[in-house]
Formats: sequence, C-alpha cells, structure tokens
Amino acid sequence: MICAHKIALDLTTSQEAYCRRAAGTARFTYNWALAEWQRQYQAGEKPTARQLKSQWNALKRTRFPWVTAVHKDANQQPFTHLATAFQKFFRHEAQYPTFKKKGQHDSFYVSNEKCTFQGMRLRLPVLGWVRMREALRFTGKVMSVTVSRVAQRWYASVAVRCEAIPTTGDNQAVVGVDLGVLHLATLSTGEVVDGSKPLRRLLKALKRDGTRLARKVQGSANRLKARAKLARLHARIAFQRADSLHKLTTHLVRRFGTVVIEDLHVKGMVRNHRLAKAMSDMGFGLLRQMLTYKAERAGVRLVVADRWFPSSKMCSQCSVLQNMTLQDRIFKCDCCGFVVDRDLNAARNLAKVPTASGEVTPVDIAALAGVSDTRETAVDEAGTTKRARVHTW
Repeated sequence: MICAHKIALDLTTSQEAYCRRAAGTARFTYNWALAEWQRQYQAGEKPTARQLKSQWNALKRTRFPWVTAVHKDANQQPFTHLATAFQKFFRHEAQYPTFKKKGQHDSFYVSNEKCTFQGMRLRLPVLGWVRMREALRFTGKVMSVTVSRVAQRWYASVAVRCEAIPTTGDNQAVVGVDLGVLHLATLSTGEVVDGSKPLRRLLKALKRDGTRLARKVQGSANRLKARAKLARLHARIAFQRADSLHKLTTHLVRRFGTVVIEDLHVKGMVRNHRLAKAMSDMGFGLLRQMLTYKAERAGVRLVVADRWFPSSKMCSQCSVLQNMTLQDRIFKCDCCGFVVDRDLNAARNLAKVPTASGEVTPVDIAALAGVSDTRETAVDEAGTTKRARVHTW
C-alpha cells in the first residue's frame, strides 16, 4: 500500500525562488501538451502522451531554453499527469482536462531516486538540503516527492510504499456512524463527536479579509498582501477541518473491527441553500475518503449502507417505520413506545446492517423493516443490479 505524508518545508529565499520556477515550468509544460493534444485531435490525428513528450524533448532546448534551469523531472512528469487526466475523462471519472492557472495548485514532481531523507532534512536535486518541520512518518520505499504550494507555504508530499500493513487482530466490535450537521458523528455506542466547524468560527474574519481585498487597487502590492492573507485564512480553515476528521477516522479504525456508514449523496444535499454551508463545513466527503483508505490500511471492514436505507425513520428496537421530518430530533416509536435521540437511533440501525458487500439490497431493507406494506418501492426483476428506489417512508 502506498501512503502519503505531507510535510511543511522551511525554505530559504533562493530555494523558494527555485520552487516557483520549477512549478511554473511544470505548469507551462502541461499547458503546452494539452494545447498540442487539442490541436492534433482537431487535425484528425490521434495524439498520445508519449508522442507529445518526444516532440517536447526535441524542441524545448531551442524554443524554450529557460526550462533547462530546473531539474528535468519538472517538465517530464506533466505528460504522465496529462495521460492520467485523459484516461479518467474517457472512463467518465472526471471532466475534460483544463489548462492550469498560475497560483492555483502550483507543484512539481521529483522521482524517488533523486531525493534523500535524513531526519528532518530532505535533499532535492538543484535545491540541495531542505529543512522539514517533521521527520517522515512512514517507513518503506519512497516512490516520489511532490513539492506544492498552499497559501504561500511550500509542502513536500512524500509517497511511500509501506511493506507491513497493521491489522486489528481479533477485534470484532461493530459500530454504526451517523453523520449530521448538528453533531459531526453519532456512534451506536452512544458517543457524540462534535465537528470543529472552522468556517463557522472564522466566518467573520473571512468576510473582513475579503472586504479588505476587494477595496485594494488592482495590481498593487497591498492587494497582493491582502490576497495572501485571505489565502492563509482559507488554508487555516481547511487544515482545521482535516485535522478533526483525521482524529475521528483514526479513532474509529483503531477501536472497531467493522465500521458502518451511510452512502450520503453530498452533491444533492448541498443543493439545499439553508444547509449547504453547514454541510460543507463538516466535510462529509473528505471523512468518507479518509475512512476508506484508513480502514483498508488497518484491516478494518468498512460497510457502506445504501442511501435509501431508512436508518432515521426505523425503530432500532422493533424495526417499525415512523414518519419523521428534519425538524424532529427525538425518535418516538408509536408501536413499542421507544424514545431516543434521532441520530443515536440511526446509528444503532446502521450497526445492524446485515451485509458483507457494503450495499443494502431491497430484500435486506424489507427484512430489517419488517413492515413491507408501509413503503412503496420500484424493484425490477430479481437478480438485476438496479437499486430499489424508496418513494415514501
């Protein structure tokens, strides 16, 4: 398994200037390759990244001699990135590749055989020894190093192939995790984890810095300073959100052998303008991404319940469905009289999901609910891969 460790760098003035040149070279090469790809495709040809790379190497020293001022990896790896971008586009996993802009996701690549680690120092070609804020966390074979800039700060993302994968041993504990806006996560054990909500806490400062930036003169030095200050605040919000999610996901995979979550349709949920900001501040999509790779690395079984599974509207005691709205925060069962918090009830239902593949089928929903006549579903023939769409609960 390949793990990545992103480490902040302490660069000198000359080292930072080189990183800017290298990132600019990588961006220029990628844009040149994309423009040439489009030109050849419109001319009826079938371009490939390998052909574009050969053309670039043949003309770069005569037409663009300044690219030789940085290491060759900075103007060679962009062709691989472009090929990957088109592969994802053809598989309908991403949008059509677009041109890169200066100041947005600036980065350059360094292959593994050209970098050396020594404690809290990293040796890169041309740059020499660079100080890091912390030592490399993972042990194994270093695959690559990507140096990137975030809010005027440079980082080194080190990809390491880890040989040994830790396991959870005989831990068979199962936990259901219900995500929400009021509380980040409610566990089936009764624990409640509050989100950091960094955007909500720093929204006033964000509006203030944004107003100051809008008042600056275009192209002035004060505008560049205000822009950098606003970028640092955005980065601070993102880092605080990621920190809280890292702590929660690490706690889950270390403590439980099976974690059950819902398949939330985040893109559809943020269309509600009243809840979009709060949902985005929680970071549901990032949480699932972290939980997925951490569970795989720790040997934990991650079960993703179907988005149509009625976890909030089903009684965790007698499995009878109740009609509820988003305003109802307390679950009251009319059948058995069970009263519990809405999120805790949903988490307990998630912990009971009886699937090994991570997807709830219509038959499983009927078995859990126990009241097939209280719902309407559109189910095709048995054995098809289409999901059951729940119209009313």
